[in-house]
Amino acid sequence: MDKKLLDILACPNCKGKLIYRPKVGELVCKQDRLIFHIRDGIPVMLLEEATEIPADVEIED
Repeated sequence: MDKKLLDILACPNCKGKLIYRPKVGELVCKQDRLIFHIRDGIPVMLLEEATEIPADVEIED
């Protein structure tokens, strides 16, 4: 994923910083506990497409 794109992307809900996980192809918002998947190199930044991270799961950088 392009570094410039990562620098400007933000969580669509809280506008916070996202963590890029290249090995699994996803962006994570720690504040909202949401995973945004990357499909064919394109981040899907729709809240309705995001996956919620359960409260009992620790979020790693």
